[in-house]
Amino acid sequence: MSAIRLLVLGAVRQHGRAHGYQVRNDLEFWGAHEWSNAKPGSIYHALKQLAKQDFLVAHEVAPSTAGGPPRVEYEITDKGTEEYLTLLRQALTSYDQQMDMLSAAIGFMVDLPRDEVVALLGQRIARLAQWRGSVTEYYTPEDGPQQLGHIGEIMNMWLHSADSEAAWTNNLIGRIEDGAYIFAGEGEPFVGVLAEGEPNPFATGPDPEDLR
Repeated sequence: MSAIRLLVLGAVRQHGRAHGYQVRNDLEFWGAHEWSNAKPGSIYHALKQLAKQDFLVAHEVAPSTAGGPPRVEYEITDKGTEEYLTLLRQALTSYDQQMDMLSAAIGFMVDLPRDEVVALLGQRIARLAQWRGSVTEYYTPEDGPQQLGHIGEIMNMWLHSADSEAAWTNNLIGRIEDGAYIFAGEGEPFVGVLAEGEPNPFATGPDPEDLR
């Protein structure tokens, strides 16, 4: 799975239609350039590739202010929405992925119904438990990591990671079940994007692709 695909599709989708700089600005406002590979080059490349694959449609809307090719706005297609929701659901249930994928999924989880998100996170806990069980087939936590020499610290780390991930996920489920946040179908969603012309305090500076 690719976090940049999920991030870009989600950012375009919440705008309805957006040019590349808007997508980049949103992702930098969320800090995605710090916890994922959402750098300017990868964002603009992803937009073009997603358009080639018919997940986005590109609209040429106006000449570039820099005198180059026309500026392009992107709009998500039905195929793109299906891909976006598939990536989102996979990221919420999978335990064996980079942290950027889960971080992106948490940022977009409110695009799904509340009950579905609770169910997906429940699947995540079940998969974590299954993985933990596979580790303890070879490693007995009660005997400590020394039983396998220093290599035992690897299995010890895996178990602590599984336990902390499960605890965090259970806490998140509890907050969602208690009514936290606004999910799909419940009303006006939380607006996590900058207003037009609002300065971005987390912007990383201009890029040649910004004007296209």
